[in-house]
Amino acid sequence: QLSHSTEKEFAKLLTDWKKEWNKFISDKTYVTGTKYWYYTHKKVRSAYMSLERNLPYLFTYQKYPELKIPNTTNSLDGSFAHLKAKLSVHRGLRKDRRYKMISEILRGKEGK
Repeated sequence: QLSHSTEKEFAKLLTDWKKEWNKFISDKTYVTGTKYWYYTHKKVRSAYMSLERNLPYLFTYQKYPELKIPNTTNSLDGSFAHLKAKLSVHRGLRKDRRYKMISEILRGKEGK
């Protein structure tokens, strides 16, 4: 729902979700014989906390429509897939040569 919502709608959905699942994400598991504990569902809790913390930035594309920022990173992910495919052919490159190759690919000089 994130890419199809406004910031206000998503904030409401997130608040509603927390009300329903707060007990679940607050569950603690105690380490036997010690005073230490950890959150039982730490990955779910981490995902929720990340959304809550980054909410002001998630809808930047809606705040500045004149910049025509896309609402997803699909095109960027496609670019990285292209870069990874080219790099995978040259496994074992030293770090400096890998850097040079990436720089050339990003500049558009793919050795044509």
